[in-house]
Amino acid sequence: MYPRIAVFALLMLISSSVQADWMRFRGPNGSGVSDEKQATPAEWSSQKNLKWKVALPGHGSSSPIIVGDKVFVTCWSGYGMNRNDPGDPKDLRRHLVCLDRKSGKTLWDKTVGPVLPEDVYTGMFAEHGYASHTPTSDGKRVYVYYGKSGALAYDLDGNQLWQTIVGDELDPRRWGSSSSPILYKNLLIVTATAESEAIVALNKETGKEVWRQESTGFNATWGTPILVPIDDKRTDLVIGVPYEIWSLNPETGKLRWYCEAMPTETYCSSVIAHHGVIYGIEGRGGGSIAVRADGKGDVTKSHVLWSGRDSNRIETPIFYQDRIYFFANCIDAKTGERIFRGRLDAGNSVASEKQEEQPGNRVGGRQGRGGGGFRGSNYSSPVIADGKIYFISRSGETYVLKASDQLEQLSVNRLTDENEDFSATPAVSDGDLFIRSDKHLYCVGAKDS
Repeated sequence: MYPRIAVFALLMLISSSVQADWMRFRGPNGSGVSDEKQATPAEWSSQKNLKWKVALPGHGSSSPIIVGDKVFVTCWSGYGMNRNDPGDPKDLRRHLVCLDRKSGKTLWDKTVGPVLPEDVYTGMFAEHGYASHTPTSDGKRVYVYYGKSGALAYDLDGNQLWQTIVGDELDPRRWGSSSSPILYKNLLIVTATAESEAIVALNKETGKEVWRQESTGFNATWGTPILVPIDDKRTDLVIGVPYEIWSLNPETGKLRWYCEAMPTETYCSSVIAHHGVIYGIEGRGGGSIAVRADGKGDVTKSHVLWSGRDSNRIETPIFYQDRIYFFANCIDAKTGERIFRGRLDAGNSVASEKQEEQPGNRVGGRQGRGGGGFRGSNYSSPVIADGKIYFISRSGETYVLKASDQLEQLSVNRLTDENEDFSATPAVSDGDLFIRSDKHLYCVGAKDS
């Protein structure tokens, strides 16, 4: 359909794969799909196929990234470690932790103090906290975003290169922010919707602001934008916002096109793309859409391929082999028609083969931190590797499904019997899964690999 788009997208994917393994939220261009050929495990526990487990210096729900032989993840400590007694906000510290990929050994841990006033650790904000933005990397540096404390760049040895504040407003809903930074050419693009109702591009070498696009329409947006190649001369920066989908010029921040989309006053997930088509499925207000990305201006009547009433949760859906998967659901990417919908079986998932069976088989039966309007919702997004789909519930069950046109559950696994919150999306590298909770980082893979 779009041969030049297909070739250009392939070149982008090959380029990102060569540079590093899994360098941003949901891997290559936020797709959540690993193109590696290595087999990934379908079963594990605290004793089976667990390569290492490392205690983190604080809480967090950001996802790990893989850069060569290093793993990077962010955390927070000092304030908000306990909902009943959060402490003093001035003691808040955010951490960028670098670990050895093979052993899990901590190589360095760099902290940054807060820019006050910070969001108070209570209510919905406490559902995810102060380390929800996944880092990104170009293979030479690591970039993080800490909300009101700004965007920062580090070299791979942990030396801080710059810090830039892009906004200091408080989210009126008191939900905080969670959108992750991404890279485009020489730009670090930061979605600072809670802090300044803006998307901001910074020079990745210096941290200097290059452009800023402000709009009240960015209010109540928590997704991470994606880059969509249109042809060999044009790439769009696309993000879902309440009621609409927007496409910006990543060079300037100027709006290229917009489309009326789901009738929801919040947009919590991220859009996805394949061969020049944007797909979105939102959870809080519901709704789904497919729209061609090569338009200009208002494309509501000209470029929408289909729309539906599919309802997601918080997580971002995933495109694979002309199908779109979201928690226990699958739809046809070409038509939007349902392929299957079902329930996942938690069975007797245990972390240890010696543990007694757990009662019940409700998905997400064990609560995370709980509280607020998303009580029991899953925050982690699915990933696909080795033809298998990995869904992680907030309470720690990982459901492994065969990526097919039928609901075929292969297993359900737990890494711990402790009360840990699994809100991060896994990273995939060389047949291993890197799974993060609010307390630990786990590496799952065949131990003899």
